[in-house]
Amino acid sequence: MRTRAEANRQRWAILGVAVAVLVLSFVLLKSAYYQLVLTQVLLWAVLSLAWNILCGYSGYFSFGHAGFWGLGAYTVALGMMYFDLSPWISIPFCALVGAAAGAIIGYPTFRLRGHYFALAMLAYPLATLYVFQWLGYQELTLPMKREAPLLYMQFEDPRGYVVLALGLLVVALLISLKVENSRFGMSLMAIKQNEPAAEAAGINTWRWKMLALMLSGALAAVAGGLYAVILLVVTPETVFGMLVSAQALILALFGGVGSLWGPVIGAVVLVPLAEGLNAELGDVLPGIQGVVYGVAIIAIILLAPEGVYWRVLDRFSKRAPVAEPPSQMPARATNIAPLPRAPVSTGADLLVLRDIGISFGGLRALDGIDLTLPEGGLYGIIGPNGAGKTTLFNVINGFLASDSGAITFAGEAITGLRPNQVCRRGVGRTFQVVRAFPRMSVLENVIVGAFIRAPTDAVARDMALAALDRVGLVDQAEKIAGGLTTRELRLMELARALVPHPRLMLLDETLAGLGHDDLGGILGVIRQLRAEGITVLIIEHTMHAMVQLVDHFTVLDHGRLIATGRPQDVVRDSRVIEAYLGKKWSDRVAVPAK
Repeated sequence: MRTRAEANRQRWAILGVAVAVLVLSFVLLKSAYYQLVLTQVLLWAVLSLAWNILCGYSGYFSFGHAGFWGLGAYTVALGMMYFDLSPWISIPFCALVGAAAGAIIGYPTFRLRGHYFALAMLAYPLATLYVFQWLGYQELTLPMKREAPLLYMQFEDPRGYVVLALGLLVVALLISLKVENSRFGMSLMAIKQNEPAAEAAGINTWRWKMLALMLSGALAAVAGGLYAVILLVVTPETVFGMLVSAQALILALFGGVGSLWGPVIGAVVLVPLAEGLNAELGDVLPGIQGVVYGVAIIAIILLAPEGVYWRVLDRFSKRAPVAEPPSQMPARATNIAPLPRAPVSTGADLLVLRDIGISFGGLRALDGIDLTLPEGGLYGIIGPNGAGKTTLFNVINGFLASDSGAITFAGEAITGLRPNQVCRRGVGRTFQVVRAFPRMSVLENVIVGAFIRAPTDAVARDMALAALDRVGLVDQAEKIAGGLTTRELRLMELARALVPHPRLMLLDETLAGLGHDDLGGILGVIRQLRAEGITVLIIEHTMHAMVQLVDHFTVLDHGRLIATGRPQDVVRDSRVIEAYLGKKWSDRVAVPAK
């Protein structure tokens, strides 16, 4: 998330680009052909920015944005032909058409991920292409309105189209900047970097992805509508064809996916090059435009896989003199508002599981699990690998749906809820393998978890700082998460789970990967959670730490609950010794009474 000063600098940059385009159009370019090429640069930049809002920020790759572009073009063309509708009315209406199409497409398609999502998106423009051909709209020519040309956007001076396309580009850039500088954009970036972690932190990933697709579709459709007005001829192949979607994504990939300026850079470099070569060599080498984009994508993969923008930014950041900026983080946490504490334990049952079962094929991963956790305790789950411990966590917080049984949390049934819904009800979660957002700062990682409780971004920031202070990581707040040690990553994940004020914390092997010197700090944080009234359920294999940490053990083996009770009793249970601990461990370890 950009600071206010950074956002203001970007707005000035957008203004500078707009002025440069106007100077280029009204002072330097005299030919109508060059004005048309400039207009196309602007329109393709808008389409690529629309693609980038979904694919660049959320990571959901799309081969289907020609569908939105084509719907916009046909909306304007059919509106003029059959309803004598002015483009001044139909082009804004294209935004509604594109957003509605995004909602209709997204509802089934967001059930897919990765390559499957990209291929499913490809099907929509191809299907729409054949539908319009079947309806008889092989070629639509917009009627000339010589009696009222301005009313129908039919300008004698091509610079009028440059101004319209530039206005649309400025709007697209400002929208993209707003997305980047809001919880909307940060949520999308969290989804891109680790969707399960975003969901577990309370982000409604489906909602944000749908909003991104609808916004992306609206912008693409508006650009397609203006494209139809400028070219006056619309055919299914030119607006729904595969090359349209390919060009939109190639421009973004070339310039830099996930950046504000990447799509613009791609359009400025590649569109004039492709159009110029097509004008000079198109008769001799048909399809030369496609060759240009193909060579461009190969070159960028080999030379700058993240795109020109990120490569240049990298280069300048390395060449800049290294100077430690004054830290904006407090040296001590005296100015950070403390997090609200959990409710004082009443001893009432907080989490109740009854007859929980789940199978994967023929394997019974959990079989008839009954578990009750009174509020305020520190409970441990142990058992051999494959016993079903993490599966149980995944069922509790909604990543897996159980085949049988019911789960109640604080008196409310949570069976079948999504992870973000479970989180909103007061269940925090860490993972066996730390799920960080590696390209975001430590502070941003924790801010993501604060969104479900914070009414404003400023409040979310304060809450995140308080959570980092609580785990002793506030001095690392501005560090990129990908550069943290294992201990720091564990603490950061704890802070993110802690920031929305959970009543129950699910800790999945939080001590895994830590050296002996690092254990004390993590264990101290966990004990402090219990002291503050937060109920903790922890999975761990470090038995020496566990027997001194928890109040109560639950032991699983092959998906079944085989023992439960106080640590000193459980570790001497013959079933636990046989299934997990082994007789040597039991013989040599004396468990202190609590």
